[in-house]
Amino acid sequence: MDIEFVRSRFIKHFDGTTGSVYASPGRINLIGEHTDYNGGFVFPGAVDKGMVAEIKANGTDKVRAYSIDLKDYVEFGLNEEDAPRASWARYIFGVCREIIKRGGKIGGFNTAFAGDVPLGAGMSSSAALESTYAFALNEIFNCGLDKFELAKIGQATEHNYCGVNCGIMDQFASVFGKAGSLIRLDCRSLEYQYFPFNPEGYKLVLLDSVVKHELASSAYNKRRESCERAVAAIQKNHPHVEFLRDATMDWLKEVKNEISAEDYMRAEYVIEEIQRVLDVCDALEIGDYETVGKKMYETHHGMSKLYEVSCEELDFLNDIAKKCGVTGSRVMGGGFGGCTINLVKEDKYDAFIEEATKTYKEKFGRNPKVYDVVISDGSRKLC
Repeated sequence: MDIEFVRSRFIKHFDGTTGSVYASPGRINLIGEHTDYNGGFVFPGAVDKGMVAEIKANGTDKVRAYSIDLKDYVEFGLNEEDAPRASWARYIFGVCREIIKRGGKIGGFNTAFAGDVPLGAGMSSSAALESTYAFALNEIFNCGLDKFELAKIGQATEHNYCGVNCGIMDQFASVFGKAGSLIRLDCRSLEYQYFPFNPEGYKLVLLDSVVKHELASSAYNKRRESCERAVAAIQKNHPHVEFLRDATMDWLKEVKNEISAEDYMRAEYVIEEIQRVLDVCDALEIGDYETVGKKMYETHHGMSKLYEVSCEELDFLNDIAKKCGVTGSRVMGGGFGGCTINLVKEDKYDAFIEEATKTYKEKFGRNPKVYDVVISDGSRKLC
């Protein structure tokens, strides 16, 4: 995202002076889907696409905000009853309110922002927006909040002001991202560890199916309930098991006849997926990207056949990746549409993109969108 472009819009819409410019990225998740609510691990990284905002305290108790992409201007106060109607402005308002709830003293400010995180591609543009403002306002108004609290502020904004009951992975990756590294986040303890991700000779590319099937929210709840039933059955033999993260396949097999075949399949996927995250971390420590790719394919198979959250379009893109010799490919995110994430050797990249685009268009009548991503730094001040 061009800093000078954001600055020019800021100068035009406000008093002709400049403020400070901050940025936060979107994210990918290399592996570890539907593991978060099962007490397991996720493995995200920040990407080279995100949000950029210019911000300057204005000495009032009013926020004056301009969305460059939407060409929309909103003004609002900092009290609970001042919540703006515009959905994009509620993210900024929510961050302000969550900082205030934590004892931060912030005043009014002028701001203009823009982003290049593709909407609907599962790269978390909303988390990038929240993290940008949490990081910036914490610094500008000397609130003294640590990075963990900034990530929690973004999550609480989603919960309390935007009606989305999300986990913390998106905001965590946006705030804590580091170029050349992925982050293994323990969703139970919130302990985290960086692992090297420098795939020389490979590219990381998302193929957006440009579909979103409407099953997602009800299907998500059903799968969560399946996991909880499996845990309840296992607990009878192993009382210390709190999440599927604590269970083994042997313990699941002990209760195979006590739960439905569907619940068994869901739990099998989750237990195996939690182990796959650990296996990928081990592989990255020795630079073994072939094993990383193999585990990605295993995840796709599990999400498609056991957890049943894939769809025809995503399975098609995964099959094309296999046929083209792509090292690793899987559905990224909750499923039922969105993107596949693909680890591709550079010498196979052009042929893969050409074949995937052509055959997908022939089959589904639309082109997939292609997003190359590079693992990059998290929230930061640019100037």
